[in-house]
Amino acid sequence: MMRNRFDEQLTLLNRELIEMGARCEEAISLAAQALVKGDKSIAKKVRPVDAEIDRLERAIEDMCLRLLLQQQPVARDLRQISAALKMITDMERIGDQAEDIAEIIGFMNGHSAADCEGIVEMANETMQMVTGSVDAFVKRDVQLAIRVMEQDDIVDALFVKVKDSLIDMISIDPKDGGYALDLLMIAKYFERIGDHAVNIAEWVEFSVTGIHRGEEQ
Repeated sequence: MMRNRFDEQLTLLNRELIEMGARCEEAISLAAQALVKGDKSIAKKVRPVDAEIDRLERAIEDMCLRLLLQQQPVARDLRQISAALKMITDMERIGDQAEDIAEIIGFMNGHSAADCEGIVEMANETMQMVTGSVDAFVKRDVQLAIRVMEQDDIVDALFVKVKDSLIDMISIDPKDGGYALDLLMIAKYFERIGDHAVNIAEWVEFSVTGIHRGEEQ
């Protein structure tokens, strides 16, 4: 009976994590749309989504602590709950960074990143990484988690491409310097979102195998 109740609570925990992952994806998507269109009104929609991500972090943390205190979980369950606690910290940071991107867009005076295709690609790749890492946790799919980790190389390569193109932009017309720096900051935030998705994927691997890559390095 206790086990059934515990399994029900784990299922609920997974549902909340999926919801938090979906909100992270929404925040990145809104930030990317605002960036492509140079639209402040879209950028402003990121803040309430980030607030919902913060609320979900608190709710999931509370759920995990209750499970740990009330149920005395066995080793595998303990790994799953402790991994969830680590993951929500990274997911909360993803929400913050999507909001940081939206904030920069607010100061870009209607400029868009439509001509800077590398940044748009970065947004799409990082969105996929966030979705993939949460899916991997729910499905306990280590191979999917590893694919997310490997995808980070694509995001890093895109960051270098964006940086080089922005340096060229400044050298052609120094008046574009402020705009180029804004785009570089945004690209850096997308790169960090990718890093957080990798952290989530590493905790997924730990929850299934008991091995955490971060500790091996």
